[in-house]
Amino acid sequence: MQKQRPRCPRPPGEPRWVAMFRGPDGVTWTVGAQSPYREPVLYAVGDMTRTLRARGDEVTVALWGPENGAWHLFDAPSAATGAPAPEPSAPPVPPEPARLAERMTDRRHQVLLAGLDRAGLYDLGPEDAEAVRVLADRLDEPTVRRVAHWLATAGGRP
Repeated sequence: MQKQRPRCPRPPGEPRWVAMFRGPDGVTWTVGAQSPYREPVLYAVGDMTRTLRARGDEVTVALWGPENGAWHLFDAPSAATGAPAPEPSAPPVPPEPARLAERMTDRRHQVLLAGLDRAGLYDLGPEDAEAVRVLADRLDEPTVRRVAHWLATAGGRP
């Protein structure tokens, strides 16, 4: 018999790709990753799933995203597989420098958005989105994480 997935609330703000993780209490849901693009969110789901399972936690994920300009709850990627793995017959290929730089910028962007989310700033306008993009482009990862920590602390959630 298949377990029914608990109801996950829709994330606040404009539709974007958001991975929601159910807390250990089985009731609360928290944003685990968010981005305007689906791929970084799926990558983060894989990483977080592996981490939570390594700790012995049960993993429940809900994937929200835009569809026709509105929120839509998609089937979450299989928590067992996590991030897509390379095919066993092909040797792992190191990412190209440009692709790695793009991925790191996406990651910094995601960390900043998560910090803003924890500070209670959900409704970002075009100027705000541009400011986040500029920060993600110019700051290194440790600095971005520090800024996100300040935002989370200011929002009352350390």
